[in-house]
Amino acid sequence: MLELQDLKQTRFYQEAFGDGIEQGIEQGIEQGINLQKLKTIPLLQDLGLTPQQISERLELTLDTVLNYLAQQQQ
Repeated sequence: MLELQDLKQTRFYQEAFGDGIEQGIEQGIEQGINLQKLKTIPLLQDLGLTPQQISERLELTLDTVLNYLAQQQQ
């Protein structure tokens, strides 16, 4: 009978597991970048940039910027 340890030693498992880890790392990095962009919004607003300018500079949608600003005011 095929045991879990035997399955883990197959090339298919190792490649799939490696791909999963790689995707997880990429998603984590992307989330970190987006979080940092959101934290930058109030700083740019304090400098006098409009929501449109902020969205362009940070490569975010205008809706994302406006929603974030609305949440910060609550």
